[in-house]
Amino acid sequence: MNRRILRRVLSNFMVGLMIGAVVVALIPLFFILLNLVLKGAGSLSMEFFTRTPAPAGETGGGVVHALVGTLLIVGTASLIGLPIGVGAGIYCAEYPTSRLTWITRFVADVLNGTPSIVVGVFAWAWIVAQQKHFSALAGSVALALLMIPMVLRTTEEMIKLVPNSLREAALALGYPRWRTSLSVVIRTTLPGIMTGALLAIARIAGETAPLLFTALGSQYLSFDLDQPMAALPLTVFTYATGPYEEWHRYAWAAALVLIIVVFVLSLGARLAVRRRFAING
Repeated sequence: MNRRILRRVLSNFMVGLMIGAVVVALIPLFFILLNLVLKGAGSLSMEFFTRTPAPAGETGGGVVHALVGTLLIVGTASLIGLPIGVGAGIYCAEYPTSRLTWITRFVADVLNGTPSIVVGVFAWAWIVAQQKHFSALAGSVALALLMIPMVLRTTEEMIKLVPNSLREAALALGYPRWRTSLSVVIRTTLPGIMTGALLAIARIAGETAPLLFTALGSQYLSFDLDQPMAALPLTVFTYATGPYEEWHRYAWAAALVLIIVVFVLSLGARLAVRRRFAING
């Protein structure tokens, strides 16, 4: 009887300890969000989302150039990084004993731990220095390099969860190995792969350091990937370090918009996970 009471007390204590840890982890996030809302929500308006920046020192203007730049840069990075990451993840999962698989995993783990500013310097030396000018394409390549290892590892882990019986059934029906991977394995793990892709996009959408060395930023609305281009993280950095109070207010507002974008992407990833488990259930 005493042991049962002791186990119950210990169990309740550990549960309370974990709840306390969750609360402590959420407190900084709550204050960050509250600070962003208090300082940035007042500057949000239709003009903020539809106009280009006003001349330095003047009031008004918006960040449509940064919104469009973020969509173009992140979208191009996704077009580059997602196919490579998913394809490499499929190979590593389907051929786990290959020497190329071991090398790929090692490189992916190294890239996952590499600071983003190092990737930015690499993209600068590889693309910007060769072209002799900054460009949004160089920024997309740098972000794609950050995205690939995350998508690769997520895809590999998702495919490992597929029972071998599904592969054996497809092979027994006469499906070749490549068609089994694409038609059976990928279709089964698609929600999980989508989750990893959305989380990777959410991560690179807030990166600033690689874009400082590649896309550089601009005060003008541009659709040319071969020229410098604005992005929300760059705009936040520029406005926050600028000398004008109007810029500071817009920096808070742009940071709030960036957090909302990341939140929506993360929420989409969670919904994809929930849908996956609902289908499997």
